[in-house]
Amino acid sequence: MRQDEAVATTTQSPRNHPEPGNPFNQNRPEYALNSSHTLRQPAASLKPAKLQRPLPLFDPASELVCGVDEAGRGPLAGPVFAAAVILDPARPIAGLRDSKKLTAARREALATEIRAHALSWAIAECSEAEIDDLNILQASLLAMRRAIDGLHQRPTLALIDGNRCPVIDLRCDAIVGGDDRVAEISAASILAKTARDAALVRLHHQYPHYGFDQHKGYPTALHLARLRLHGVSPVHRRTYAPVRALLDELATFAKGRAA
Repeated sequence: MRQDEAVATTTQSPRNHPEPGNPFNQNRPEYALNSSHTLRQPAASLKPAKLQRPLPLFDPASELVCGVDEAGRGPLAGPVFAAAVILDPARPIAGLRDSKKLTAARREALATEIRAHALSWAIAECSEAEIDDLNILQASLLAMRRAIDGLHQRPTLALIDGNRCPVIDLRCDAIVGGDDRVAEISAASILAKTARDAALVRLHHQYPHYGFDQHKGYPTALHLARLRLHGVSPVHRRTYAPVRALLDELATFAKGRAA
């Protein structure tokens, strides 16, 4: 069942102990560019993109690193999801890469493996209402923070896909293209994507007229046609241009009839 307020879903290895997350301070900006630029070589199975800054180095013996990524910034409906993953160096997972470059079946298989073998993982979301209230960038960063805070082990370093980091009491480094360059971020990308796809299939059962199971909320020709035919649902993002335009059109029509 969907909830407007996201609840992080976590797994914990029996040898790990939960760490409390820090409460989110809504008076602070949702992100800050991170100034730490230590260098790290990419995992052997992941090819670094050309002409990009080097990846941050860290000592696996002294650092507990989580990768963080989001899914669902572009769709017109449904929540935005984020995941955080701490991989186990003793249990490597082959085939990790950007979730968008994997088939749905391969994503699901890897997601199962990640949940089984990672030291800790967490998935969180921000609702459509939060997206409309905060904007999608801030909502994505908030979902990332919720995912990090949902981990059962507190990492010492968070590697974030993209160019911005959520404000959190933790060292962070933003890596453009990190979902295809860093194994931890690839794993987070896969968990966020599969969790969001599953959520949109559930939304399809609530609102079957829109075809959410096919387009996952993205602005495809099918989705736009169904949106015009059936109107705006409670799970559509009202600040997104196609949805807002339809709402404005309906408001103008209603005003004309009232006159």
